[in-house]
Amino acid sequence: MLIVTTNELFGSEIAETLGLVRGTTVRSRHLGSSLIGFMKGLVGGEVHEYTKIVAEAREEAIDRMKADALALGADAVVGFRFATSEVAASAAEVVAYGTAVRLRSNAESS
Repeated sequence: MLIVTTNELFGSEIAETLGLVRGTTVRSRHLGSSLIGFMKGLVGGEVHEYTKIVAEAREEAIDRMKADALALGADAVVGFRFATSEVAASAAEVVAYGTAVRLRSNAESS
């Protein structure tokens, strides 16, 4: 499935807009990564443990959004974005969202 941040698909024509699709996950830090993060905060530098948690959360949110789009019969998602919010002191929500569309096939455009 094609996922783009633009509102159009250059080289393809949108035949039908199916609506908003989204995928959500909430992740929390575990004690080990919190301690390592605290220690890294003292000396500076990237906190690889947090980077890994965020990357995994984004991938899960995208996978859930794709499933939502496929359930509608979509070929692509346009206008893709991420949103995040803190839901507790050590937990964050990651939302992937966009507009599901069905593309016009080559046979239809002839």
